[in-house]
Amino acid sequence: MGGMAGDMFAAALLDAFPDHEAGVAAAVAAAGGLSLRTERSDHQDGVLAGSRFRVTRAEATPADHHAHVHHGHGVHGHRHWADIRRDLERCGLDPLVRDHAIGIFALLATAEAEVHGIGVEAVAFHEVGAWDSIADIVAAAYLLAAVDAGRWTVSALPLGSGRVMTQHGPLPVPAPATTLLLKGFAVVDDGIPGERVTPTGAAILRYLCGDSGAADRSPKVVGLTGIGFGTKTLPGISNCVRALVFEENGPAGDNHREIAVIEFEVDDQSGEDLAMGLDRLRAEDGVFDVVQMPVFGKKGRMMAHVRVLARVATLDAAIDACFRETTTIGLRHRIVAGAALPRTASTVEVDGRRVRVKAVERPGGRTAKAEADDALAEEGHAARATLRRKAERVALDAPDGER
Repeated sequence: MGGMAGDMFAAALLDAFPDHEAGVAAAVAAAGGLSLRTERSDHQDGVLAGSRFRVTRAEATPADHHAHVHHGHGVHGHRHWADIRRDLERCGLDPLVRDHAIGIFALLATAEAEVHGIGVEAVAFHEVGAWDSIADIVAAAYLLAAVDAGRWTVSALPLGSGRVMTQHGPLPVPAPATTLLLKGFAVVDDGIPGERVTPTGAAILRYLCGDSGAADRSPKVVGLTGIGFGTKTLPGISNCVRALVFEENGPAGDNHREIAVIEFEVDDQSGEDLAMGLDRLRAEDGVFDVVQMPVFGKKGRMMAHVRVLARVATLDAAIDACFRETTTIGLRHRIVAGAALPRTASTVEVDGRRVRVKAVERPGGRTAKAEADDALAEEGHAARATLRRKAERVALDAPDGER
């Protein structure tokens, strides 16, 4: 990634989803009020090919004092957050697009208020409040609504260096508001100077990705891709954003997968309470299994070693649950390769009882196992075993549509 700005984000998504170009133009025109026009154009920087996104005014108007040219070159306008929000609420945008645009601007306003030590309603935007930046955010908002992605993530962002000129004079890179908006995000210093992430770009990322934008490490299928260029030229690197569109699930029938493994030891929690905590861990969404085993720690103390297997996409939530349900203060986690056989779950009726059964497709044929808890009402081992074996035979003999 060469950088991140509002126009680059819009260009990348339009490169991946060119059918939305007309919709973006209509949304920006509705929000603009200055006869704004948008244009997606093909661009090639000598290394990569992609798109650029530009906003132009069809004609000059008395409101030109609000105008602003990207990257701080030109006339700066002063627009209060309350005015921007009012205009977006009244301009006739689709409600979802309007809410996305206001949500992005609200993040900007909150960051600017903290930087300057003022109330949010008192924030007056300069660079990001000008009409071309408003158009970039409305374009981004339209694309968010149109694409309707289930999850957004971002790789490590370029840190940049040096200073950027603003209405408040020169400020260090990343700019203070940008720094606040990127709190929790991974960054990398690649040695290339300049403002690499703009406040608008940072606000879009914060709105999309929440606190960190950490990658979903579960297996997925690569679909569409798009590249959006900025207007700056960077030494030795393409100044672009690349958008990758993934399908959540892998190919049908693929029994290979990645699994998150979490491990830790507990030596200061009662066995009774730990058992309850581990039961709650097993009930967490995305947790496949939890096992414990006795181990010896320092000074010969007996401890419980706990291993949690979880879906990669839910690793962070599983870690939180481990800290919440046990007394451990530290753990290890890793991603491992695994394989799983195709299985189906069904409920069958045997001797007037309903029994859950899991059937597995093995290379040598199908096998089944009945849920032990569903046989608890039977008195005696032989009766429980008989009920379970009957249920397993019923499940294996049932036609596919009845399982």
